[in-house]
Amino acid sequence: MSSLIEAKDLTRILQETVPVTLVKEVSVTIGEREFVAVTGPSGSGKSSLLYLLGLLDRPTSGTLMIRGRDTDLMDEQERATTRLENIGFVFQFHFLLPEFTARENVEIPMRKLGRLARDEMRQRASDLLEALGLSDHLDKRPDQLSGGQRQRVAVARALANDPPLILADEPTGSLDSNSSEQVFTILETLVRKQGKTVVAVTHDLDMAARMDRRLNLVDGRLH
Repeated sequence: MSSLIEAKDLTRILQETVPVTLVKEVSVTIGEREFVAVTGPSGSGKSSLLYLLGLLDRPTSGTLMIRGRDTDLMDEQERATTRLENIGFVFQFHFLLPEFTARENVEIPMRKLGRLARDEMRQRASDLLEALGLSDHLDKRPDQLSGGQRQRVAVARALANDPPLILADEPTGSLDSNSSEQVFTILETLVRKQGKTVVAVTHDLDMAARMDRRLNLVDGRLH
């Protein structure tokens, strides 16, 4: 199993009047086809770690390799391209653009990457949504969908560029139990049947126990 992510001594400190350490000396390797839970109490640095791994934030110190490439050596353009090609994001609050339809929201990462023709993007977005049980909702806006449906659109958007890695920040945190189970099953299927790697922050320890591995953070450190 080859590694997708290799982090060594990752540290993130907010340089405020009183510096705040969000993540402290985290070293972890995450490989292909892994289903990884990130757990810990509120304020322990779970989301901060995810943002570092996803190139949404920069570490204060330490090194982060993605597919063997040192991210510290990347300029902003390479960081952006690396994100678009390799990483899909699913957040607790779906962050769908309200003025766009479900299909148009899923097309956004493909437009940013610019590898497909317009018709190809439209077809891929449709195919992803249909595969997630949303064939009747392609042209609905987010306010016309349930919470569980919106989160499935967010999963489809994360898969738009076929990235090997999905990072999910409390993806079921705002859903009822039935919708939570649906989203968990989708994420598990991505790993088991599509060969993706999923790293998910969760406060649900029962859900974490069903995943392959658990990274537990306390005060920014792995325990």
